[in-house]
Amino acid sequence: MSKTLTSLVYYSRNRILGSPELVFQEVHRILEVSRINNARVGVTGALLFNSGCFAQVLEGPQEAVEATFERIQRDDRHGEVSLMSVGPIADRCFTNWSMAFVGASQVDADRFGGIAGESGFDPNRMTGDRVHAMLYNLTLEEEQAT
Repeated sequence: MSKTLTSLVYYSRNRILGSPELVFQEVHRILEVSRINNARVGVTGALLFNSGCFAQVLEGPQEAVEATFERIQRDDRHGEVSLMSVGPIADRCFTNWSMAFVGASQVDADRFGGIAGESGFDPNRMTGDRVHAMLYNLTLEEEQAT
């Protein structure tokens, strides 16, 4: 396996159906499985979810990141999966997170609301760098709050 570190940013449309409680439970199942799988292959990152979209940063060995992204593309819970950016990185930003989940706290919701207001949270109008920075900042705030 290559030691080249890679960062990948994507967004997808939520295809999870059901009540808000069922959707919430399914997202947490995704997180549980992702954290186990990602730790096993050396992938770190962060996930943002709202009822309409997922936005995620994956980082780690190139082959592991690519394999993870391929699984996401085949997952029926994700629709219209769109790659925003991918490329080599010198260092990880999410070293402490096999998969951070941000957006759950009120601070995150307020911050996300501001970003969504700027872009309408139309991920087509955001860059991969912008999504990466947003997730990184939300994750730092989450770490400091705990």
